[in-house]
Amino acid sequence: MMPTPISERVLSRGLLDVLIRAGLIAVLAIFCFQIFRPFLDLIVWSVILAVTIYPLQVRLRRKLGNKDGRAATLIVLAAIAIIALPAYLLGAAMVDSVANAMAVIRKEGLHIPPPAESVASWPLVGQRLYDVWLQAASDLTGVIQAHAPQVREISLAVLGTAAGIGKGLLIFVFALIIGGIFMAYGEAGNRSAVQIAARVFGPERGQRIASLCTATIRAVAQGVVGIAFIQMLLIGVAFVIKGVPAAGVLAMAVLLLGIAQLPATLITVPVIIYVFASEGASVATIVFSIYVFVAGLADNVLKPLLLGRGVDVPMPVVLIGALGGMVTGGVIGLFIGPVVLAVGYQLFWQWVEDPPSQTEPGNQQQT
Repeated sequence: MMPTPISERVLSRGLLDVLIRAGLIAVLAIFCFQIFRPFLDLIVWSVILAVTIYPLQVRLRRKLGNKDGRAATLIVLAAIAIIALPAYLLGAAMVDSVANAMAVIRKEGLHIPPPAESVASWPLVGQRLYDVWLQAASDLTGVIQAHAPQVREISLAVLGTAAGIGKGLLIFVFALIIGGIFMAYGEAGNRSAVQIAARVFGPERGQRIASLCTATIRAVAQGVVGIAFIQMLLIGVAFVIKGVPAAGVLAMAVLLLGIAQLPATLITVPVIIYVFASEGASVATIVFSIYVFVAGLADNVLKPLLLGRGVDVPMPVVLIGALGGMVTGGVIGLFIGPVVLAVGYQLFWQWVEDPPSQTEPGNQQQT
């Protein structure tokens, strides 16, 4: 047999060294990710908040003697105060609604009125719905026992959703605090982001990619999540003041619909009908109805003002990000999903529309 040439042995040894180093780096990266994974959503949310609020930090810093820490602390405290009051009102309204419902059930029992004969003529589900409704009106206990597994699943789903909302609110407060720390070191963070982008995409594209990601985060956060949150506050406070049953749950439904790019009138119109049916036409109900209806349409005015700043992200991308984020990450993912998917969408099209230069070494023609 011919002996192996020295050059081949050196090449094999060099390739083995490269593979060993790559394997060690991969193992280290996996361990680092596993350690960091529990905090991933919190850090991503913190970065989103910091990037979104940072322009306010810059304007406020000039009035506070260029003190970044002082400006960031003031913004965080003000934001927590703004969030705490509506959250307390909505939570208190939800607890009062449940307590009142339980008191009525203990005192009078739970009675369901019989259905109208016209229900049976509804297409597809009319007859079945009429039969179940009629049975519940005459023997509610028997219906609950017969559908005990379904009732249990629905109850667990409702409790899980409520727990997820509470967890999301708590994580949001922590993310806001961490975001304030990021804002206090905003200039250093911006330089680090540009350096990372330059290392990944090249020195020529680093600044442009970093600016694109920043503009996308601000546009989606302000134009989608921000508008939905504003609508929730406007409508939810009106529900609480008016004493609408389950006002907190309905306000949260408005927030979820807004992020999913669905109209808030799906909630406001039935509530207006309920208020008129239960209280009749009066000055208070008319003012409430006009205000709630207009607040439900406020996104049509706010979207051109806020979403138009920055970059153009198609609504299907935002919708898919919201739904996918909610499925994978619950309430937190509902906020993070649209922003992350929009950034990925913009980076992908930036890569498609900016092919490598013909003068790069990899594309030079062999002579």
